[in-house]
Amino acid sequence: MVHALSEIHRVLIPNGILIDLRPLLSRWEVEVASARETRLTGRVNDFEVGLRDDAAANRSMAESESNGWFIREREVFFPYVYSWDSPHEMEEWIDEEWNDFIGLDEEAQRATRSAWALSDGDARAQLRMKMLIGRWRRG
Repeated sequence: MVHALSEIHRVLIPNGILIDLRPLLSRWEVEVASARETRLTGRVNDFEVGLRDDAAANRSMAESESNGWFIREREVFFPYVYSWDSPHEMEEWIDEEWNDFIGLDEEAQRATRSAWALSDGDARAQLRMKMLIGRWRRG
């Protein structure tokens, strides 16, 4: 990632802005949401490889700052919600797309399926992720 940041620094105009936008693993919340209520049904399990990737990205940004390539102007965290029509669709997505980074244990699966089955017809299964957005100015 340091090489990519070096290349971004090379092609970015003077005083140009780099936006660092990425999810951070933090045992994201699993929920069942309807128009009436949102119920927390568990949390995902963060896998070591994803945690290492987050740490490596953080180190790369810090290194680019210490190299003088970019100056951190602002950084904030915000929630971002992924939503599926059913717990089954959510479980399939996790298994197919995020199986290297997070997992959903049986207890969270059962609680989510149960809450969804007992909820209103408009209920959806969702993950509430932790997102980072940072604004960096070219140094």
